[in-house]
Amino acid sequence: KMRSLAPGIKLITSFSRDSWYRFFILLLTFVFYTTYHLSRKPISIIKSQLHRNCSNVIHPADLNITDNDTWCDWAPFDQNNYQNLFGVLDNCFLVAYAIGMFFSGIFGERLPLRYYLSSGMILSGIFTALFGLGFYWQIHSLWYYCLVQALNGLVQTTGWPAVVACVGNWFGKGKRGFIMGIWNSHTSVGNILGSLIAGVYVSSAWGLSFIVPGIIIAAAGVICFLFLVESKQEQKGNKNKDCVTKLQGVVEFSLCLLFAKLVSYTFLYWLPLYIANVAHFDPKKAGDLSTLFDVGGIVGGILAGLISDYSGGRATTCCAMLIIAAPMVSQTFFFLSFFAQTSGMLLWCGALVNGPYALITTAVSADLGTHECLRGNSRALSTVTAIIDGTGSIGAAVGPLLAGLISPTGWNNVFYMLIAADVLACLLLSRLVYKEVRGWCGYTTRLRG
Repeated sequence: KMRSLAPGIKLITSFSRDSWYRFFILLLTFVFYTTYHLSRKPISIIKSQLHRNCSNVIHPADLNITDNDTWCDWAPFDQNNYQNLFGVLDNCFLVAYAIGMFFSGIFGERLPLRYYLSSGMILSGIFTALFGLGFYWQIHSLWYYCLVQALNGLVQTTGWPAVVACVGNWFGKGKRGFIMGIWNSHTSVGNILGSLIAGVYVSSAWGLSFIVPGIIIAAAGVICFLFLVESKQEQKGNKNKDCVTKLQGVVEFSLCLLFAKLVSYTFLYWLPLYIANVAHFDPKKAGDLSTLFDVGGIVGGILAGLISDYSGGRATTCCAMLIIAAPMVSQTFFFLSFFAQTSGMLLWCGALVNGPYALITTAVSADLGTHECLRGNSRALSTVTAIIDGTGSIGAAVGPLLAGLISPTGWNNVFYMLIAADVLACLLLSRLVYKEVRGWCGYTTRLRG
């Protein structure tokens, strides 16, 4: 008589081959997009190193100092307009990303996703490393850093439409909000890892804060080329293309995401510098504290997906979180201004700000991209995702730029701008929220999930 299998082996063999493929693709795409955000984060960490108060820094005895306040700064960010220059630097990446995103979905429909995604990650690794090499090559030209940022922004548009299309191809609508809410934590995980890696090198050799993440995302690109399976079956042709712009909710969710990403990316690019300025932390400590915002984002994304799956109200879930987020943003500003240790406030703010953003870019995009009018055209998911995220990326470009222009007049004005953006995002969803509420009251048939 044969002995029974060990419990662990029984568990493993109980899952079908299809289930293992689903898990494998979910894990791979999670890692891939984690590296995308990991490579974007260092710029926000090194800002406080490129411009700091050098009068508090011990300088070499043999160094002839002409300006005691700026001798340790990195030109051209050693002048009083450094905040504007930081805003321009951010905008070079974000504007290029926003423009490129509208074309990325088109390419994503026509090219094999494995080639498209892997080449994008390798190129992104090269451009990320080139920014860091400016430290070793002693480059002090703003144009060099702007050009590298813009090129990196363009190639990074390969990521989001491709990974969402892959996940959408493998997972149905049943628990999509919850699954993609967990999966979307790659954004926050990438931001956290990027902050921690950049923080290791920021005070000694800030070039490595870019070179190391660049190597990581390029290596992930090689793994993508070797292992990614984009769908269970050969993709069909581009049918029912006219349906893409006629889908109910695409416009509202796209414009809502514009303002939601404006808030999220302003925090992403400016929170470490703000903490360093108002709490007087060193660059590493400010970067480490800012990761709490991203930790909250993980919780918010999962919570938003779970609630919207259960209620069937994607728009209502987003709107409710945005309404609560508006006063939370102002409270975060107040507490950070007067209390250095505000971990709980940063966690809650991250959850409420990033929850709607995560839900729209994942479950909502997948729902719309797999609508019944697009049946037989699963690649259209890449186009729908690109339209929604491309519109949102305009806000991601505008937010940090406005923060750079407004912050010299006072950080409180930046937070007022963020609150206004939250309110506008809520208003843009009002029609869809009304429709969902009517469905709950029995006036229309409501589809769950």
